[in-house]
Amino acid sequence: MPYEYEKNGAAIYLESFATIRAEAELAGFEPDAEQVVVRMIHAAGMVGLEKHVKVTDGMVAAARTALENGAPVFCDAYMVSEGVTPKRLPADNDVICTLRDPRVPDMAAQMGTTRSAAALELWRERLDGAVVAIGNAPTALFHLLEMLEDPACPRPAAIIGCPVGFVGARESKDALWDAQPVPCIIVEGRLGGSAITVAAINAIASRTE
Repeated sequence: MPYEYEKNGAAIYLESFATIRAEAELAGFEPDAEQVVVRMIHAAGMVGLEKHVKVTDGMVAAARTALENGAPVFCDAYMVSEGVTPKRLPADNDVICTLRDPRVPDMAAQMGTTRSAAALELWRERLDGAVVAIGNAPTALFHLLEMLEDPACPRPAAIIGCPVGFVGARESKDALWDAQPVPCIIVEGRLGGSAITVAAINAIASRTE
């Protein structure tokens, strides 16, 4: 016997976001941040995620303006960079992940850190005014914060800091929130990941739910 289920893609889409808005606690977010958080909830399949999302005032506006001005998006992992939808980007923005650069293994060995962290050193030349999206590696977020402690290091326009995991994820996001070197968004605790991070980028880029 055939199963009874919704087969209309548009109807599924509308019902999904209607369910999120009916069930999630979104009142504390600015309107543009709310749109981003709804997308993050959808990617996670988890109403309740919003209780762990923290957004600095003006973060979404800062990131959108940067993208509209042609800023690149720097990603810590290919799972993040490959998930960004090019047609949503307002200025044919470059989406960059340097993790596979052949220089990275030697850099990581010399620095005594992970490849994910070392790869960020290759961002410096274009980091000024960029949008940074870290959805996988806590070491990458920690190293970014260390880079930004140097007054000579270029400053990105905004940081999406959502690394996931059991070692360092909570601590790296707490450190970003405490420091707030630039406007940022985080998911507290162990939660996070590439899908949630990609959802935030695409929502910021597109201005639509």
